[in-house]
Amino acid sequence: MDVTSMDVTSREPSLPSPRGRISAAIIEYLRNTGPLPDDGAMSAAAPLGDDLQLALYICYELHYRGFADVHADREWAPDLLKVRAALEQPFLDTLRDAATVHRHADEALDDLLVEPVDGCGVSHFLRDEGELWQVREYAAQRSLYHLKEADPHAWVLPRLWGRAKAGMAAVEFDEFGGGRADRVHARLFAELMADLDLNTAYGHYLDATGAEALATVNLMSLLGLHRALRGALVGHFAAVEITSSPGSRRLAQAMRRTGAGPAAEHFYDEHVEADAVHEQVVRRDVVAGLLEEEPHLDGDVAFGADATTYLEDRLAERLLGAWRAGESSLRIPARPAFRPRTGSPVPARTRDEAR
Repeated sequence: MDVTSMDVTSREPSLPSPRGRISAAIIEYLRNTGPLPDDGAMSAAAPLGDDLQLALYICYELHYRGFADVHADREWAPDLLKVRAALEQPFLDTLRDAATVHRHADEALDDLLVEPVDGCGVSHFLRDEGELWQVREYAAQRSLYHLKEADPHAWVLPRLWGRAKAGMAAVEFDEFGGGRADRVHARLFAELMADLDLNTAYGHYLDATGAEALATVNLMSLLGLHRALRGALVGHFAAVEITSSPGSRRLAQAMRRTGAGPAAEHFYDEHVEADAVHEQVVRRDVVAGLLEEEPHLDGDVAFGADATTYLEDRLAERLLGAWRAGESSLRIPARPAFRPRTGSPVPARTRDEAR
């Protein structure tokens, strides 16, 4: 597929299909056809479930590209912001209760350097035994973040200063292609998707993506949009950069073994080298610089790293549970977008359909 024809530019995605009372009400509100959800519906929703996570994702997306036929001024609609805050609180409370492991940033980040001996993660699975349809599903699930890669982290820049700001800006500059549009990481991921015959349109796989993947993206938006959570955002960013290089190496090997294509290989090869450098900058300049200026944020940095690990583990459990059962991890199977590919077929049933 010609890279210049990929739909990753300014087109706004359509509103998704609802997954419950809360997301349905927010969608109707944005369409000017109904009121926002009431307190009863919001208090009854599972904090990590499909309905609340989709509702949060929709609210946050208004701060990115928005949605087709939704007026841009809805981004700051006071009544919608009030609803978003009511949805954020149980999400944040759940993470603080379930994910908190470490009290100090150094402990949390040091533990991330120790990989499990059994090597049972998603990147291990895809490298060792994954099939092409599973690689495609992984890319579809991750596309909601990677097509906006580094954007949530940019929100923290005005909230940092000195060494932390300079280090963060240096890493973000690399993520955004070092001044070259063809090297922007979101663009490189779109090229990966084209190699895998996936639709490259921004937000295309929102309806197909499960709550576990939505939560990983929502965490970045939540932490990025709140100045009070700047320490947690730095912890999240550090966790991503520390774990990225070894995981990307395994994923690059998976792309080669499954014949995913040169652009798919290049995306992860790029991250092996770049993120090995970023890890050092983030720990030495961003984390250390922040805590030098604001030592009281030590626990927040640890929480950001812990919450990231917790949500990534939940996503891995969903993916591996479905794949080992021979089922799709997606709510809607990712059919080839551009041309037929050889290799193993997509399972006939999604995991949700099999229940």
